[in-house]
Amino acid sequence: MVEIETLKFDEKGLIPAIVVDEDTKQVLMMAYMNKESLTMTLETKLATFYSRSREKLWVKGEQSKNFQHVVSVVADCDRDTLLVSVHPDGPACHLNTTSCFSYPMYQPPFTYKGLYQLLQQRKEEGKEGSYTTYLFEKGLDKILKKVGEESTEVIIAAKAQDKAETIYEIADLTYHLMVLMVEAGIDVDDITEELASRHVIDHKIKQEKMR
Repeated sequence: MVEIETLKFDEKGLIPAIVVDEDTKQVLMMAYMNKESLTMTLETKLATFYSRSREKLWVKGEQSKNFQHVVSVVADCDRDTLLVSVHPDGPACHLNTTSCFSYPMYQPPFTYKGLYQLLQQRKEEGKEGSYTTYLFEKGLDKILKKVGEESTEVIIAAKAQDKAETIYEIADLTYHLMVLMVEAGIDVDDITEELASRHVIDHKIKQEKMR
């Protein structure tokens, strides 16, 4: 076990503490600790930090009641940064978001595979406040109802010849269809292979001629 005395605090007696959700592994926030706040954190099992602006200790959640119950505290290889795993009672950010890290500077390009994997993760792990998690919790009937509703919205937008609205509704329908796919255990590759095997356009023409 690492002793507090072996940690490398900066010239102001502070050390960065990165806080992550123990269950989801999402980074929630970054704050600073000094020896006193770290000692309190270890003793009370409530994340306690040092405010550089107010120059005082503060317990996360002392005002909002969004306490962070500490599961573990781990130092990095240089012993100058801490990783604090917690079970949060609520949002970490003062803006009432789950994480303080909500402003992307770079994200990988969108892919259907990537969306499918994210939906799969929501089904397996869940996430508080997530609409996707809500759908999976409600089950197949709720998912099918949403697919039906979104299909109707696509038809209404297309009939009105509103391109922007049609694009929006098709995206909504696609999302809900993919939720259904995850629920049913159907992978993106399953759909790709099925379409490739059909030559859909030619087959559809033949079906229309046969009627």
